[in-house]
Amino acid sequence: MFEEIEKKYGTPRKLTMTFSMKPGEFDMLQNSMRDGRNSDVTLFIFKGDKVIVIAKPWYPEGLYRAPSGGIKPGEDLELSAKRESLEETGTEIKLLKYILRINVTFICDEKKTRWTSHVFTARYLRGKLQPIDKEEIKRVTLLSLEELSSLKEKLLAQGSGGLSYRAALTEIAIEEIFSSYRE
Repeated sequence: MFEEIEKKYGTPRKLTMTFSMKPGEFDMLQNSMRDGRNSDVTLFIFKGDKVIVIAKPWYPEGLYRAPSGGIKPGEDLELSAKRESLEETGTEIKLLKYILRINVTFICDEKKTRWTSHVFTARYLRGKLQPIDKEEIKRVTLLSLEELSSLKEKLLAQGSGGLSYRAALTEIAIEEIFSSYRE
């Protein structure tokens, strides 16, 4: 299933993680999976020396993260990445490198749900930094990797298992990006 995408964009580092969620958050995740979705694509899109980041409507002021979105059942991973970039950031991109495949288990009481994140670096090609899906995204901006990394504590302070996962994913992705620049 991943052979073709790995030939094109490299073999990602593979990780397994587990995070706890509160009942309401866990139910929201499970509702989002009703159509068979069980994975997302997360994008670190470079425009110059900064990355394009998004804020959800319920995020406190100043909280951002890398854009991501669910992969529809049967949808091509590359097409999903390009679709999500356009929907969430208003931009067209060129995928560069497949850096991470994270298998995460979310736990709530005795219930478990498995999810996979496919993380890519990409380069901005064109488009206005403005979400097309304005119900899902309230703001798009540019941050340096250092500025994005500094938001970890703000993500963790929200008390959300999903945002704690996003904080860990971001930290590892930034490490991978920096290590590939050194290679």
